[in-house]
Amino acid sequence: MRSARLTLALDTGALTLPAEGRIAVYRPRMGDDLSSLPQDRVTVRTGFKPDHDHFARTYSVAPAPPYAAALVCLPRSREAARALIAQAAAEVRPGGPVAVDGQKTDGIDTALKDLRARVELSESLSKAHGKFASFAAGPDLSDWAARPREIEGGFQTLPGIFSADAPDRGSVLLAAALPAKFGGKVADLGAGWGYLARAILAHPGVKRLDLVEAEADAIACARVNVSDHRARFHWADATTFRPETLLDAVVMNPPFHFGREADPGLGAAFIQAARRMLAPNGSLWLVANRHLPYDAALSDAFLEHREVTGDNGFRVIHAIKPRRAKP
Repeated sequence: MRSARLTLALDTGALTLPAEGRIAVYRPRMGDDLSSLPQDRVTVRTGFKPDHDHFARTYSVAPAPPYAAALVCLPRSREAARALIAQAAAEVRPGGPVAVDGQKTDGIDTALKDLRARVELSESLSKAHGKFASFAAGPDLSDWAARPREIEGGFQTLPGIFSADAPDRGSVLLAAALPAKFGGKVADLGAGWGYLARAILAHPGVKRLDLVEAEADAIACARVNVSDHRARFHWADATTFRPETLLDAVVMNPPFHFGREADPGLGAAFIQAARRMLAPNGSLWLVANRHLPYDAALSDAFLEHREVTGDNGFRVIHAIKPRRAKP
């Protein structure tokens, strides 16, 4: 979908790239086809580790600004979209094109309306249930830049990260259900901005806590929110992360969306990752939306699991006796 609009914009002259210089592409997602751009000039800028690793196989992810041009792949959050557009506008040389692309379901109409009030925006190009428009870098959009906010409990968050306005209800439920004492080595998979990590570290017995989070902005907030010397921070994909040693416990509130689409396979992958990380006597503490079909994945990964508490929206599950890896 994105590639269709980008190709059309280049073919029709709606977007003209400078003859030289780096072209920054902000926050593309796996599945986005960037092949209509000159591969040797593209720099992909994303803080989501799976996307970062995917594009790093083909494109540069290192060169710093300034850039000659930019393509902003619109995120769903309005605040995060504004911040990303402001970042691109500041990092492209004055006069260079800044293109903004997104699906209607991701709020592209609102983003372009907001932009038209601030910059001289091109006519929008519509195709494949989305829109594409561009403007010349130069106008000051710094008031749209991402700024930390303090929420309940004294936590710091940033626009666009999961549950940026308050602790997620599932995480609150899980924190209240954690055991009185933990084993020494624990991991928080999908740690976000650190709410569960603080709760884990308040329990006796924890000697080391690995916070594993794929979103760079979230793990940056976690570093601020969790100052305990026992905490170790990892910008990593939880489904492929490998701890230094096998763990006594894994705690997690796994994601179950890829973009706008629900994908319970993500949670199942987190469950399998926990199985691989745990020592034979280790245990998993998991919160999940009640409707998600995780029981088969739990039975495949653990010999025993049970619901320990919950409400009409969520259930907290304790799983023990991780199964040995299949040959």
